[in-house]
Amino acid sequence: MASSREALWASGRDETVEVNQRALIDKVLARYSGEFTVFRELLQNSDDAGARSVEIRFETEDYLSQEKCNDDQSDEPKQENLPDLKTALVRQWTFKNDGIHFRDEDWSRLKKIAEGNPDEEKIGAFGVGFYSLFSVTEEPWVTSGGQWMNFYWKDKKDQLYARRGTVPVSEDEAVDPWTTFQMTLREPGPIPPAFDFTRFLVSSITFMTHLSQVSVYFDDKRLVRLSKDGGVPREVPMLKGLKSTSPEGMMNVKSIQTMPLHIEAEVVRWVYTVGSEKPSATDTLKTVSHQASGFFSSLFSGFGSSTPRRTPTPLPSLPKESINLLEAHSSGVVLAIFTANVDVRVNKKMTAELLRSTKKNPPSRLRYELIYTGKDEYDSSVRAEEKTAHATGSVFQGLRADLEGTGSARVFIGHSTGQTTGIGGHMATRFIPTVERESIDLVDRNVAVWNKELLYVGGFLARFAYELELENIKKLWEGAAAANGPGGLPDEEIQTWLRGRALHALKFFTFQPSTPSPVVSSSMETAFFTCATTHPFSIISSEGVRSANLVYVPDPEFSGFLKRLPVISEDVVNGAKTMINALRARGMIKNITFLDVLNELRLRPLSETEAVACLKWWAGVNKKGNNPNLLQGRSQLLDALVVSITGPPEKIMKLSDAQTFINSRTGGAIIPTDGPLPSTLLPTSITRSFDPDVLASVFPWKQLTIVDWLGHVTDPKVAADNSEYDITLSASWAERVLSALARAWPSLNKNAQEVVVKILSPKPCVPTSAGLKIPDQAYFSSVNLFRDLPIVTMPSGAVVKGALEKVLQSLGVRKHVELQIIFDRMIKTGDWTISDLVKYLVSIQSTLSSQELERLRQTSAFTKDGAGKEQSALSTPGRKVQRYKAMDLYEPVEIFRELGLPIIDWGVDNRWRQSSDEAKFLFTLGLRRAPPLSEILGIAASDNPTVRGKALTFFLDNLSLKYSDYDPHNYRDLAFVPAVRGSEKLLSKPFELYAAPEWAALGFPVVDPLLHDGTASKLKLQSHPPTSELVTLLERSPPGDEATARQWFEVLSGREFSQAQLRKLSETSFVPVKSAGNKGVIQRLQPIQCYFAGIGGAEHHSKLFSFVDFGTRANTFLAACGTKQEPSVEEIAQILLANPRQFYELANGRENYILELRNLAVNKRHLTKGTIIRMKRSNVLLGSRRVKRSGGKASNEGDEDDWDFQDDLLQPDKVAIADDTNAYQLFGDRIFCAPQEDILEELYIFLGSPRLSSLVREDYRTSDEISSSRTGAEIRHLILERLPLFLHGHYQSRTKVSFNWLNEEKNFIVKVFGKLLVTKSLHHGGIRYSEGHEASAVAKREGRGPIQLWLAGNTQVDMYEISISLCRLIFESPKVNDTLLFMTILSTDLNALKRRGYNTDRILRQQKAEKEAAEKAVREARASLVASSGIAAQDTQTKTPTTQTKISSAPAPVPPPPTNTGLEQILKRPSSAINELGRILRQNRSDASSSRPPASHPISENVLQPPDRPASPPSGENVSQSPNSGPPKRDISPPPYPGMPGGAPLTANPGPLRRLARSPQPGPTVTPLSNIANNIDMAIKACTPERSNLLRNREEMQTVKESLDEGYCDVSGRAGDLDLVGSMGGVKVFAGHDLPERETLIRRKHDVLARFLHVLNPLITIYKIPQSSLHIFADKEGQLVAFNRGGSLFMNLRYFEAWHDHEVRQGDFSKAFISWYFTLAHEIAHNLVHPHNSEHEFYFSAICEAYLVSLSKLLLSG
Repeated sequence: MASSREALWASGRDETVEVNQRALIDKVLARYSGEFTVFRELLQNSDDAGARSVEIRFETEDYLSQEKCNDDQSDEPKQENLPDLKTALVRQWTFKNDGIHFRDEDWSRLKKIAEGNPDEEKIGAFGVGFYSLFSVTEEPWVTSGGQWMNFYWKDKKDQLYARRGTVPVSEDEAVDPWTTFQMTLREPGPIPPAFDFTRFLVSSITFMTHLSQVSVYFDDKRLVRLSKDGGVPREVPMLKGLKSTSPEGMMNVKSIQTMPLHIEAEVVRWVYTVGSEKPSATDTLKTVSHQASGFFSSLFSGFGSSTPRRTPTPLPSLPKESINLLEAHSSGVVLAIFTANVDVRVNKKMTAELLRSTKKNPPSRLRYELIYTGKDEYDSSVRAEEKTAHATGSVFQGLRADLEGTGSARVFIGHSTGQTTGIGGHMATRFIPTVERESIDLVDRNVAVWNKELLYVGGFLARFAYELELENIKKLWEGAAAANGPGGLPDEEIQTWLRGRALHALKFFTFQPSTPSPVVSSSMETAFFTCATTHPFSIISSEGVRSANLVYVPDPEFSGFLKRLPVISEDVVNGAKTMINALRARGMIKNITFLDVLNELRLRPLSETEAVACLKWWAGVNKKGNNPNLLQGRSQLLDALVVSITGPPEKIMKLSDAQTFINSRTGGAIIPTDGPLPSTLLPTSITRSFDPDVLASVFPWKQLTIVDWLGHVTDPKVAADNSEYDITLSASWAERVLSALARAWPSLNKNAQEVVVKILSPKPCVPTSAGLKIPDQAYFSSVNLFRDLPIVTMPSGAVVKGALEKVLQSLGVRKHVELQIIFDRMIKTGDWTISDLVKYLVSIQSTLSSQELERLRQTSAFTKDGAGKEQSALSTPGRKVQRYKAMDLYEPVEIFRELGLPIIDWGVDNRWRQSSDEAKFLFTLGLRRAPPLSEILGIAASDNPTVRGKALTFFLDNLSLKYSDYDPHNYRDLAFVPAVRGSEKLLSKPFELYAAPEWAALGFPVVDPLLHDGTASKLKLQSHPPTSELVTLLERSPPGDEATARQWFEVLSGREFSQAQLRKLSETSFVPVKSAGNKGVIQRLQPIQCYFAGIGGAEHHSKLFSFVDFGTRANTFLAACGTKQEPSVEEIAQILLANPRQFYELANGRENYILELRNLAVNKRHLTKGTIIRMKRSNVLLGSRRVKRSGGKASNEGDEDDWDFQDDLLQPDKVAIADDTNAYQLFGDRIFCAPQEDILEELYIFLGSPRLSSLVREDYRTSDEISSSRTGAEIRHLILERLPLFLHGHYQSRTKVSFNWLNEEKNFIVKVFGKLLVTKSLHHGGIRYSEGHEASAVAKREGRGPIQLWLAGNTQVDMYEISISLCRLIFESPKVNDTLLFMTILSTDLNALKRRGYNTDRILRQQKAEKEAAEKAVREARASLVASSGIAAQDTQTKTPTTQTKISSAPAPVPPPPTNTGLEQILKRPSSAINELGRILRQNRSDASSSRPPASHPISENVLQPPDRPASPPSGENVSQSPNSGPPKRDISPPPYPGMPGGAPLTANPGPLRRLARSPQPGPTVTPLSNIANNIDMAIKACTPERSNLLRNREEMQTVKESLDEGYCDVSGRAGDLDLVGSMGGVKVFAGHDLPERETLIRRKHDVLARFLHVLNPLITIYKIPQSSLHIFADKEGQLVAFNRGGSLFMNLRYFEAWHDHEVRQGDFSKAFISWYFTLAHEIAHNLVHPHNSEHEFYFSAICEAYLVSLSKLLLSG
């Protein structure tokens, strides 16, 4: 490749690269984004040339003309009518400077583009700045040092030329000191905005090295004069700890200087009148707040390239005549310039790269300057701004510090650029800019390194300036503080001033995002903070200027007790939020920490107020969260916290020593604080400021309880210190203590009260009439039985009552005399009876203690009734009478006496009342009110019938109140329940009898019927025996006869057995069945061996299976045990396989056997794999072979009456499928063939039966071919013309070739021979037979070659032979009906086919077009009209063109309602609908025998068509239909062929009323109606419920979408997946995956589903199909109305809602009933025939006819 390129290079030629100079200058070099670009470049060139002064002149056309005529100009401006500076047009700009004159090299560089100044000390670098002049002038003129140069466009074209010459001067005339640039404007225009231009100039000269004076003239009038005067620079010592070297080492700051700079401005009033008004402070703040980027360009920063383009404000009023517009206004500004002198060290590689980029070497030294405006200067300028007389403000506005972050501070590269610094001041240095010098170049890799190094220097310089300012503030603070003594602070006024100055510095050096490049401010900010290696960041605090790491962010939570911690004041935090946040983010200042708190607390004690603030802060910390370190922190806090208590007495207390506190809400009013108090008590001066709950939960202190206080005051040591406070010696102190306890007593818990009692009960602390006594030795004043008792008496005379009484009572002060005294003095004397004793005890029971009551319960003090007959036990002295505890006796009521229970002796004269106080008291002592449960049941089980009856009655009456814990399991071995078993009465155990009386029939004991209702439920008896016991009963003692079994089974039908039990019962022989052989002999069979009688087919099955019928209820039980309604397909197959010939005989011959085979065919999916394999190997299939009758014709072409049929049972491979009628006629007497029914043929093929066509081989012999035969061309044209009509109706049949393939010339060849001979040979098993005959047509295909149709020229072509030959090659499995239908289409006139519903319009139009083309050709040739015999007669009548509407297959989310035509119109009145239905069906039946087609009936097919397309005749793509004609009409025609009874359906998508065709089986025998009825019955029974919760698309059928039109019904099962979402009314509801919110479908569509079920339920009742086989599904889109999945029927809710729901809501069910009646019939027919073919249509029609009467009744009833 390299050599090839070198060769190409050697053979090439050089060409110059041309530049369109005008385009380059106009489009690139003269196009700058900023304003005043021309003057910016010229000013920079002037400064580079060392100029001190510059003059800028704007000259009008008149002034230039006058100047030429008159050179006499006045030095002083005169007042005259001055023009408006905004609108006055000038012709020429002139720029003059007094710098070094142009040298030759300068003149040379001036005319060269992009050759900048190579001097590294100069700003200019790119050599394109001069060409900015072309933005305003076409031909700039330059004079300098007596020479001139003029630029011009040669020939006014695109090439720029420069002409140079010498300015003639006389010998005595000095050379002009000025270098002048004259710019004649392309068109006169106004001068730049004068005031904004002035501000631009002010900012421009600020950083100029040499330039110090600028003047601006309008014609001869000076508008502005600016002068700059720099002070003496002062070098500042370098701060230690600041890194002065940049990261890459290029820049090193050697020294820093500060210099004052004074700028003076003289501006005439004329300029101020055209300036914009200065905004108010409010407007400025609004502008700031509305900037999305957080900063903005100041309205006053309108200088240089950064002047914003704004909408001019309205002009002020024109000055009055008396105002002198030329009056000059002088103002000045003083700035502080920080200058960093930087040494530059760049390696050679970087030097070379920078030279390449800038065309000059980098400087070895440079200056970096920063304008800093101090606080005082800033405030002064703001005040001066406010006082200015001009509405425009000051011209120096752009130089003032930008403290608000508006973005007015710019980066200067000689002049101001568009790049902002991000801080409050301007910066200037030798950044390398972009070409237009609007921003810093950070894109070029090497240039970016240089610029970023300079940005570091900028950050370093900013930090140096900040630290220097803070150092000055620190010195001032410390000086002022020293005047107030050691540790003092400056006066508040001085502090405020110094904080303001520090805040100003913080705001000035706050880094805001810079624009347009944010890298500038972010890089400088990084350098600002990172350049300090060891030097701390200084910041103002409450203690003066401190290092930031020693200063804290203020927190109001600590202000109450931390007084000497240095924090930042709130005004600084709020005023410099951005900087404070930046410092916090960098971790340079910190928040106050817990350690800081501890450090200050350890330095000094806190006052009580400060201590309260500190404790409140800690309570707040504790409230914020569960920190695991809180406990440790609390301990450290309390150890450090010392409080100075003011007293009295004054003391210092360490809070870690405190343990308790007095509750400020309650404790102070209860506990006497003037008595002894614990030393660990928290001072009340602190506790009163807190919620007691806070003190207890946050701190380790607990409330001083009355118990704690009592323990303290009763401490012997405390009492010994002062006897006045000894409770055992001072009655008055004892009264105060007891009174305090009385006040607290109601709030004390039981434990506290017990502690109080424990403390005081042994102490003599109760004041009595006999002195201080122990409490249990004192009595209340109410006890008056004895006069010598010590009665409680308070020293103050206070009455003992209320809480005090309760305290004394709890301490043990007595309210009654001891019981022992009573027993000793009263009972033993015999003065009281039991009743009297109880009455006294009741009177004092409130005073009895719990111990006394317990003693009474355990004392045997009571006698039982009947213990002494002569006298009371208590009235007989000296006689020992047995006494009992109350708990051993029963209350004295009659029922207990009758039951023989011991009752208390209450006396004869005293009436017992259960509600009396005496009875209640005895009950508390344990007197029994009822015998225990075990005792009462034991009495109920006794031998005494009288007693046990009363006991059971008492038990039942009191069961809920007294014996609610009764559980029969606890008494399972106790026989106490009256029962009967047969005629025997007995007592039974609870689990040996049952409540339901019907179980007596099975021999179980049941509850005695004499017992009242509810007894069984009260006794919790079982209603039914356990199912396990029932299973055991059936195993061991099954019923002996059918009557007993019927009774048993009816009872058992009400029980629920587990699945395991049902499986066990299904294999248990307990069903009595009379033996068929031995009449009267009963044999017991398993339920699974039995079947229910009365089901269709049971007549001949009864010989094979056992059928039973015990009644509806009994049969329910047997059904659960496994008895089936009829034998399953698998069971029938097993019986069949066991002995096929016996099965044939028991089925009574051929018809019933075929019926069984049909059943197997329909349900073959239910056969097991093993059964199918056995069937394939067994002689189970019925085959028929023709046998010649005696006397019949010898040839195979004889009538059917000449033949008999021989049937035999054979293996599947021995029986052929008669799929070739001609072959069957030839070989039907030599081979057994299957019955000619599609459903049976499918079964035979499934089991392995071969097709007859596959067994027959055809050999052809021909004579010579007849070339160019017209007959062959016509036949080929006819076949290709009619073939689409035929194929459209066979979209379910699998084809070998497509029509498009066949339509190609090379793939379908028709040849004509003189004669055709066909020899057919049968080779199968041992059969070898051949027969030959002549034929009119045969078709053949070799391999994958073309299809050839051979015709015989010696005879009439038989369309049947053409049809049968082609069908074998077109279809994989051709049927007889296919051949007949194809023959009909080929041989029938097109108009007749159209009347039968075929879309022949396309063919007719094509023929008409061909005819008109032929006629036109004839007319053009002017030849006679020759009729062509090969062209069929055409209808020449002009027809109205019809609209060709493409059948859309796109699904519609919302289906439209069906068109109300045809059948829908009939349904307006139910009665007329029935009549019309009958008439149409009768008409259909007559079609089979009528030779004349009846009148067409417009029948809407929308019932069975998808809702998003019209009903269509069998067209491949189009439907011819007038826009307003409705659905196309179709005729019902007579059968097209004699051998096809009933005719073949000629419509591809027949409507709901189909032709009622007869059986599709060919031959002379008519299928009996009973066979058809049996098939329908099988179709109904084949409907099964769907067991799965998820339906997935079946993939067995490989269909081609383009050839399929299954909008109505998808025979593949379902086009998508469905999920079960619930059920409604016993019908499962499914939802498609495309349906949103499937889970809420039933709730959202509840009413629609209910109405749909009201339509479907009557219809399934008509068809007698179980409700479980019906399902509803909903989808979002699609053409599926319904489908059949393995016998489960699915109806689409979406179509019902779109078509019929509105009418059903109105009460009109007629249309919905008819529509879904036919839909169900269509799907039921799929149980017999899977594909949509003629046989399916036959059974569909038969099903509709069979149940039509029931539908009529339903419509009439509705």
